[in-house]
Amino acid sequence: MHLIAIGGSDAGISAALRARELDPAAEVTVVVADAYPNFSICGIPYYVSGEVTHWRNLAHRTIADLEATGMNLRIDTTARRIDVAGRKLLVTSAGGNEELLAYDKLVVGTGAVPFRPPIEGLDGPAALAAADGVHLLHSMGDTFAVMETLENTAPKSAVIVGAGYIGLEMAEALVARGLAVTQMEQLPEVLPTLDPELGALVRAELRAHGVEVLTSTTVSAVSAVSAVSAANSGEAGRIRIEATGRDGEAITRLADLVLVVVGARPDTALASAAGATLGPKGAIAVDRFMRTSLPDVLAAGDCVVTHHRLLGESYLPLGTTAHKQGRVAGENALGGNRQFAGSLGTQVVKIFDQVASRTGLRDHEAAAAGFDPVTVESEADDHKAYYPDSHRIRMRFTGDLGTGHLLGVQLFGHRRAEVAKRIDIAATAIFHDMKVDAVSDLDLSYTPPLGSPWEAIQIGAQAWTKWTR
Repeated sequence: MHLIAIGGSDAGISAALRARELDPAAEVTVVVADAYPNFSICGIPYYVSGEVTHWRNLAHRTIADLEATGMNLRIDTTARRIDVAGRKLLVTSAGGNEELLAYDKLVVGTGAVPFRPPIEGLDGPAALAAADGVHLLHSMGDTFAVMETLENTAPKSAVIVGAGYIGLEMAEALVARGLAVTQMEQLPEVLPTLDPELGALVRAELRAHGVEVLTSTTVSAVSAVSAVSAANSGEAGRIRIEATGRDGEAITRLADLVLVVVGARPDTALASAAGATLGPKGAIAVDRFMRTSLPDVLAAGDCVVTHHRLLGESYLPLGTTAHKQGRVAGENALGGNRQFAGSLGTQVVKIFDQVASRTGLRDHEAAAAGFDPVTVESEADDHKAYYPDSHRIRMRFTGDLGTGHLLGVQLFGHRRAEVAKRIDIAATAIFHDMKVDAVSDLDLSYTPPLGSPWEAIQIGAQAWTKWTR
């Protein structure tokens, strides 16, 4: 049995590990396009900030750890073509040598690539690049380029295009390094995966730490300050960012570093060229067993469609999902019969001293899916208020008015308020199709320094139940 996994990130490595775990006699090869298998891309902002002191610490496992499991790593090797009929994979080594690798089963885990918005100066022969201080951020190579700019040019200011999860984390990281940061977001509020009521709290936290936040702002161009302008203004080496604001006003900023982080799209070129069927957002269509439309080819991670437990087929790239899908693919490649249980889009992000999280559906998402949603906002203390350092948690509960089922929860609170663990309670409840009222029946822990007899999540559920009766 020879299994080949393409991709050295979450899905590919998880598939390989599971296969070796189930059958130590299986021959497992992982084709990795760079030299950094099993690195935590989610940890990049904390390396940039200096909280993670060395880039090697971002590795979930070292190359030696991975090879000790018995897998064969082919680093700096690019997968070029899948010969479906012949069950062979054409690869190219770092030196340019081509080789055909035979497989019995193939797992495609090519992940996603950064979305490049239509901004003048990002593409074309005159495009600015990392050497000019303009960066996309998605890989370890991108990370090293950002660090080179930070260490070699000592920038004093930065513009971040995009205010999603990575954009917010990078704003905090660059502020920690002493940069003046401006964050530009095309949508009306930052962190648009949350309701605007909570997004506004995120924006307030950014501004409280000195970040200039410009929402409803569309960046149209980035350019190097011309030599003539630089001579007249002393702005040599800076980057001009041009944008249009909420009311159509022209906005211009100068910065030493520009970071573009506006999302990602599935990297499906390899599978598509081999004839694989594509699904939502152009991701590779897979069934619950992670099988593609191609014989003996499975796929997992950010390149594939996601089974959402409330929505059905969607595209929702998350590291947690990629790990689970990869594990399922690795097991089924060896003849298993395991299904991916599905995602709820559970996410959490730290913004300076605050934390925002969500799981399940927001009101408009639920309505679009055919539910009859009602969303109720409430607050609760993270632990008994008489014990020192208690913090309020803002909560938004979405439930179906007709059935009473919990559909989604959003939370915002202090970093010490255990927001992440509380959203996990909500995710577990939705995963098991619980009604909102039934959340009050959960037997949850309590001690005054850590909680209350009615857990905050239960108070949020009770507020929804009271409002809808």
